[in-house]
Amino acid sequence: YRAFYKHLSHGDDEPLAWTHNRVEGRTEYTQLLYLPSRAPFDLWDRQRRSGVRLYVRRVFIMEDAEQLLPAWLRFVRGVIDSADLPLNVSREILQESRDVRAIREGCTKRVLSLLEEMAGARADDYAKFWSEFGQVVKEGIGEDQANRERIARLLRFASTVSEDDAQSTSLADYVGRMKEGQKRIWYITADTPAAARSSPHLEVFRKKGVEVLLLTDRVDEWMLSFFDQYEGHELASVARGGLDLDALEDEAEKAASKQAAEEFAGLLASIREALGDAVKEVRVTNRLTDSAACLVSDEGEISGHLERLLKQAGQKAPPRKPILEINPQHPLLARARADTERIADWSRLLLDQAVLAEGGQLDDPVAFVRRMNAMLVAAPQAPEAPASTA
Repeated sequence: YRAFYKHLSHGDDEPLAWTHNRVEGRTEYTQLLYLPSRAPFDLWDRQRRSGVRLYVRRVFIMEDAEQLLPAWLRFVRGVIDSADLPLNVSREILQESRDVRAIREGCTKRVLSLLEEMAGARADDYAKFWSEFGQVVKEGIGEDQANRERIARLLRFASTVSEDDAQSTSLADYVGRMKEGQKRIWYITADTPAAARSSPHLEVFRKKGVEVLLLTDRVDEWMLSFFDQYEGHELASVARGGLDLDALEDEAEKAASKQAAEEFAGLLASIREALGDAVKEVRVTNRLTDSAACLVSDEGEISGHLERLLKQAGQKAPPRKPILEINPQHPLLARARADTERIADWSRLLLDQAVLAEGGQLDDPVAFVRRMNAMLVAAPQAPEAPASTA
């Protein structure tokens, strides 16, 4: 089997796993499928043919018959020998053949079983597989509705419970560690694990000891548009508006949040007026413990991370007005509240800081620097320490 794999892959690497079996019934075929240990250089070319050869009654028909496996399994190598297809089969016939659809479904299920077996019994091998092909497997969430639940069990993510950035946490692991009363699976999307871990949106989750999944692959935002729950638990972004920590907030915290909203109503109105159309709303929040402010997206709107990805890809992003949430306990808010003459500068400073904290770019970084310098110069100086007489 290993020697034949090297012949198929034209390389010297060993396969991580393989399966060889004969399927009998209404459709009869023999399958020999391999899971490679290394990703090919053209893995992200979705137009490339898959690595499965088609034979009919042991007669070679075609190289790379892409109809035999879905696009998200394009890394699989192998051979399919059918006993039912005609010897003069063409690619057009393959697209319309009922036998080919049965082979495709059977091979997909067989590969999924192979991955499930590896994930359960050979965790180290599966970790290696995931590091090479995990992002492609995530495509299956959106493309293979029939097998979505099985694919979801194979997903792996980085998590705040681990100090390293390895994608080793499954959704089942997360659910098993959920706190009493927790109903949602929380996640954050970002460009890098470091950016995700330093996001102000995680502050209250850190304080409460609630685990958050770190989604930093470019395919994650697309995947989430098709995947909103796992075994009855809603997947929820920590950067969405209307943060609800389920039963993790006590009554005292809820009362304090309500009191802060009333106490800062005047400041909120002033900031909202100063920022104008730059934001949709300004409100106090209980999600921040160390930062002064953050930006969140309203329900139904795209996230700031997805907006940046679309712009980087040269695509037009839907219009988005973020919500500015402020931390009433932060000293910067006390300064802004006292300095009513410069409320416009304080408001813009809070907004710019929130944009930078979520990984965004400022429209006018020079203006931000000038504003920051002016406010630093205008800040009262600390009294000089008395000279030592020693």
